[in-house]
Amino acid sequence: MTTAIEKAPAAHPDQPERLIVAQDEDIIIEHHPEDWLAFVLFWSLAFIVFLQFFTRYILNDSLAWTEEIARYGLMWLTFIGGAVVTRKNSHIAVELVSNLMKPGPARTSLLAAADMVTLGFLGLLAYFSVSIIERMHYQRMTVFEVPMSAVYGGVGLGCFLMFGRQLWVVWQHYKQGWRRPHELTDQIKAD
Repeated sequence: MTTAIEKAPAAHPDQPERLIVAQDEDIIIEHHPEDWLAFVLFWSLAFIVFLQFFTRYILNDSLAWTEEIARYGLMWLTFIGGAVVTRKNSHIAVELVSNLMKPGPARTSLLAAADMVTLGFLGLLAYFSVSIIERMHYQRMTVFEVPMSAVYGGVGLGCFLMFGRQLWVVWQHYKQGWRRPHELTDQIKAD
C-alpha cells in the first residue's frame, strides 16, 4: 500500500513548493461543572496541606483539623475527578482484543458490551453511595461535629456525575454505531 504525498502549491510564483503545509486549528477549551469543582477542590486541598506542613514543621503547633479535611478532600477530588475522566472516556481500559479485531459486528458488540458493563457498574456505584450516605448520617467527624454523611455526599455526587457522564458517552457511541477507527494512530485524540 503506497500513499502519494501531495505537494502544496506555492503561495507566490517566486516561492518554492512546500512538501508539508501546517495550518493552525481552532482550539476549543470546554469548561464543565465538574472541571471547575475539581479545580477548586485541588487548590483548596493544596492550600490545606501547605497549611498543615507550615503549622507542623515551622510553628511546631499543628492544626488538628487540616489532616482530617485533607483526607476527606482527597476523597472528594478522586470521585469528582472520576467524572472528568468519564466524560473524556479516558479511564484505564484493556483494549487489546478490540484493537486486534477488524471492524464488524463482533467488534461493535464487544465495544457496546464494554460500555454497558461500565454503565451498569457506575449505576451500582451510585446506588450504593446513597445507602452509605444514609448509614453514615449518625457518625460524626473526629474534629468537627459534622455528620460523616456530608463527607460521603461528595463521594455520592462524584458517583452520580460519573454515571451521568457515562450515559452521555454511551449515547454518543450509540449514535456512532460503536465504530472506532481501526488504525491505532487514528484512535489517538489530542486533549
